[in-house]
Amino acid sequence: MRKMMPIGPLMIEHRLIERMIRVINEEIKKIDKESSIKSGFIETVVDFIRTYADRCHHGKEEDILFRELKKKNISSENLKIMEELTEEHVWGRKTTAELVSVYDRYRGGDETRLGEIQTLLRNLADFYPRHIEKEDKHFFLPVMEYFSQEERDRMLQEGFEFDQRLIHEKYRSIVETAEKITVT
Repeated sequence: MRKMMPIGPLMIEHRLIERMIRVINEEIKKIDKESSIKSGFIETVVDFIRTYADRCHHGKEEDILFRELKKKNISSENLKIMEELTEEHVWGRKTTAELVSVYDRYRGGDETRLGEIQTLLRNLADFYPRHIEKEDKHFFLPVMEYFSQEERDRMLQEGFEFDQRLIHEKYRSIVETAEKITVT
């Protein structure tokens, strides 16, 4: 029986991210048509990107896979791709933060920000498919060759443990924030 590699869950996560990108693209069309944003949409997108795509997915890549690859003597080509992926993760975080900032101004009454919001959404929707393709087709499988089965199993287990902690971190933070708001 063939065991799942540590990249298995990452590739499964890619499929859910792709589904969200389709939702974003459909919503962009509605924004274009109606010149307004559906209530709660940006909050949902930002939460998904920050929690699922970045903290959960990119977190496992950076905190587990990339960390372990840095211990190996990997090819210059794989090293270059890993560095590009890390830079792309930073770009995604920066762009999402910019989306939050612009959306806050929009919600504050500056309706001229709608075009910026659309541009940022399009940028994110264009970015993720290319980023996912680079990982799925040019990076994940080749770098698995650097690891023994035991190392792969350890990384897979660490990924499962990472996911278990994540939900508790997210909701502990939500409660702590709510407590600060209601106690003050």
